[in-house]
Amino acid sequence: MSTSVETAAPPDAADDTGRLDGASKLRIFSVLAVIVLFTEVAPMQYVMVSAALRQIAPTFPSQGANINWAIIIFGVVGAATSPLIGKLSDIWGKKKMFLTCGALFLIGCVICAVTSNWLLFLVGRGLQATAIATAVISYGLIRDLMPRRLVPVGLGIAATGLGVSALAGPLLGGFIVEHYSWRAIFWALAAFTVAMIPLVVLIVPESTLRVPQRLDLIGAALLGTGLVLTLVYLDNGQHWGWTEPATLAWLIGGVILLALFPIVEMRVREPIMDMKLLITPRVSVVLFIALLASFTIGFQSYAIGYWSQSPPAATVVAEVEAATWTEVKAGALQAAQAQAEAQAKAALPPGVELPPGAVVVPEEMVYAQLPPDMVRAELNPGYSYGDGFSLLKFATHIALAQAVIAMILGFLGGLWIRRSGARAPLILALVIFIASSIVYALTSHTWLTLALISAVFGIAFGLYYAATPNLIVEAVPAEQQGISAGMLGVMQAMGVAIGLAVATAFLNANPVKVDVSVSGAPTVTKDVPLLYTDKGYEISFYFVAAAAVVALIGAVLMKHGRTPATGGTAH
Repeated sequence: MSTSVETAAPPDAADDTGRLDGASKLRIFSVLAVIVLFTEVAPMQYVMVSAALRQIAPTFPSQGANINWAIIIFGVVGAATSPLIGKLSDIWGKKKMFLTCGALFLIGCVICAVTSNWLLFLVGRGLQATAIATAVISYGLIRDLMPRRLVPVGLGIAATGLGVSALAGPLLGGFIVEHYSWRAIFWALAAFTVAMIPLVVLIVPESTLRVPQRLDLIGAALLGTGLVLTLVYLDNGQHWGWTEPATLAWLIGGVILLALFPIVEMRVREPIMDMKLLITPRVSVVLFIALLASFTIGFQSYAIGYWSQSPPAATVVAEVEAATWTEVKAGALQAAQAQAEAQAKAALPPGVELPPGAVVVPEEMVYAQLPPDMVRAELNPGYSYGDGFSLLKFATHIALAQAVIAMILGFLGGLWIRRSGARAPLILALVIFIASSIVYALTSHTWLTLALISAVFGIAFGLYYAATPNLIVEAVPAEQQGISAGMLGVMQAMGVAIGLAVATAFLNANPVKVDVSVSGAPTVTKDVPLLYTDKGYEISFYFVAAAAVVALIGAVLMKHGRTPATGGTAH
């Protein structure tokens, strides 16, 4: 069996990466700001495109529920390509791949903005998905360029952003959705990218660190294809049927390819990632924690937005009653019309036909004979959430507070990590994940309650995203930074997908039902589409809390991250 080639730089060249030691504070923070701003296009598009999905659907009327692939393909392609793009950044240059991702995202935006062809639209979304890898590359750029003492803080800021996606994204997305065509979403994203690319070119220097090896194409194909198949199963299993043979084929195929990946990588001269490094506790435990913690992150984001933007229960009851009344009145009018025509025909001499439209029954006369309480609807079971918020109102009332707190804690978490290591902030974040999930399950779901809990959740969000990239930077040599950060991104994407898949199964098992009764007819019970009972959400939050408990145990036992972060000098 061949061993991997040793690519670590000699000790006297360890910092020969273009590091900005001795540069002015303005220069250093300008570089950091441009790097971080460039990475915010990926989360910003998610907020904006998700908000526009209902407007996009009429352009592709034949797709039906498949319109969700506009969102699914971004996550699937992004997660599958991130580790490969991260590895290419190690080989070819981080700034070069940074700009490549930006150019591909820009091309994807233009395609989506102008096309009315569904397949071409998905191609555009797939190109946009490469922007997810900018976060992976940014960790390497910060590690290589920032002065060592600023690396932990820079990673904390990079992980939580400067507010463009969290603050401007919902506000701009909500405004565009309410006032313009959905195509304006993609033109706005393209304009942001056009503005950022020259700033990256002019302000951000290239890291001089290179890994002298070729990309292992077989390993890349196994990893990328395996991730795509597995994520497609997780994202679509509920809709397709988890145990259907055709659905399981995606999972089985993905698992087989992912299982082959380490076997192949241990036998090639230049693997994508050193497998011995991957399975060391300082890397594998962090990836395991990231997988489980992302259950909570993904479901919290989904549930809070869904709760606040759902209609109140009283509105649903009124809509059901109104729709039933329309059916009852139409039936009564049709019956009265038929009866009147029959009576008129009976009064005619034999052989004489009743002219069309000769008998018209006044609607008001028929409706006046219907009892006012003839139709009644009652939710059984019902639900306690639902504020009917627009995306813009959700952003201003709930999401912005969490985003601002997360940004602040990303910076403060970086300072904490520089002083005492990343393990303690990670433990605190996981404790808050557990507590907030339980509180979400037990308390009322008014928007004010959600705003308060999500604000506290923002503390954990900032600390978690400051801690995990710092733990990876401290655990791996610079030559393995891109692929390692890519694997972290994969675990987080897998965690979100698994958490949402399981939670969605719980929700679909607990639909909101409505009992509709019409005088003289038996009560009919119907499911209310896209609404789920409090019990479904409670079970889901207990599930993600349990996953976070396991992650917490891993963090408590973890040996890594107990000493002040060094910015990667250990390697």
